[in-house]
Amino acid sequence: MAALTFDSALYAGLLWDPETSQLLGDGAEISAMIRVEKALASVQGRLGIIPAEDARLLTAALDQVFLDAGALGEGMKRDGVAAPALVMELRAQINEPFANWLHWGATSQDIADLALVLRLKQILMLFRDRLDGLIGMLAELTREHRQSVALARTRSQQAAPTLFGLKAANWLQPLLRHRERIEAFLPRLGVVQFGGATGTLSALGTEGIAVMDALAEELDLERATPWHTARDRIEECAALMTMIATSLGRMGADFVLLAQSEIGEIGFAGAGGSSTLPQKQNPVVAETLVALGRFAATQIGAIHQAAIHVNERDGAAWTLEWLALPPLVAATGSALLRAGEALEALRVDPARMLANLEATRGLVLAEAASFALSAHLPRGDAQRLVKDAVAAVLKGERHLFDEIAVRTEAPIDWNALRAPLAYLSTAQALIDRVLAEADAMLGAR
Repeated sequence: MAALTFDSALYAGLLWDPETSQLLGDGAEISAMIRVEKALASVQGRLGIIPAEDARLLTAALDQVFLDAGALGEGMKRDGVAAPALVMELRAQINEPFANWLHWGATSQDIADLALVLRLKQILMLFRDRLDGLIGMLAELTREHRQSVALARTRSQQAAPTLFGLKAANWLQPLLRHRERIEAFLPRLGVVQFGGATGTLSALGTEGIAVMDALAEELDLERATPWHTARDRIEECAALMTMIATSLGRMGADFVLLAQSEIGEIGFAGAGGSSTLPQKQNPVVAETLVALGRFAATQIGAIHQAAIHVNERDGAAWTLEWLALPPLVAATGSALLRAGEALEALRVDPARMLANLEATRGLVLAEAASFALSAHLPRGDAQRLVKDAVAAVLKGERHLFDEIAVRTEAPIDWNALRAPLAYLSTAQALIDRVLAEADAMLGAR
């Protein structure tokens, strides 16, 4: 078993998300930290806090440096954060007097947290685009099957008729809300983090706030006050990603059950096989969605634990965040990719759905029968009559409506009631409502 499953070559096809992995990687983190140092020098030169010419030379030199993650490893082990070794290595590579202005008035956590925010912002925009793709695919699936009658199942039991299009609409609904959540959250996440050693900006005197605000503008972030130990933004980001992963996991769980041999209402092109049972078509991509959703749900607890920072800096809490956040982000990215793959491979079988419904001999129409009878009998009498008829069906072989018909002379067209589409018009209206929301969201992009 690979120690880092998401980066394992063996597990790559099942779990890997190359774009998210790149943004979580050492190279992206180092590049983001250098970008922050460059932005800091630039604004301090512009504000006259460091010599303008030295700031220009420093920012130009930072464009030319190259750092390998291995060169910072010993410093990370010693200091518990990469920034001190990064600054030392950058100064050594530049090897000019103006390099002494590097990192002026900043603390290591300023650099680390800003690098994190910059990358999380990119990742969330990537996830937003992927959600758009999934919303479009699920909207198409919903439209295609808005008249495909299927069994609704509650607590794993056959319940009543529904439309497969409504099932798809219910997979779609939370993704629409997650898309809105990302849009609303991006300004709260994308904020500057600059406080100096203890969050007071004291090293920069009266210019500290000006530097902080200018740094926000330079990095295309919102203004904020130092938040070294207030990790609610990271918690909210992780929670949002967890909700995305679990929503996709819920869809995957439905896929797994609907693809079960005895049900067979869906399948997947290129489904997985068995080493010894050639007849099997394992819904691997659906199972992976379930696993990724559950994994993300386990990680969010660690993120909440990591939010308990003590005083003005807490190395233990910070390290726990580093341990828990990247795999949660990777799981969400992978879930978004796998969901797209699942929907591309999905094969829906409306004929099998109808056959499964008819095999119940009308038992799943018991609610419809009860309400139809209530127009002619007291509600309690109607329910008792249907309940007795259900018991007879379970013991015999007749259809529920045939059993009811011998028990009452109520003037009901039982043959018409056998066609579920006749009383699923409200389900059609619900589908229209979800599709309208999806169309509006995609049209507003």
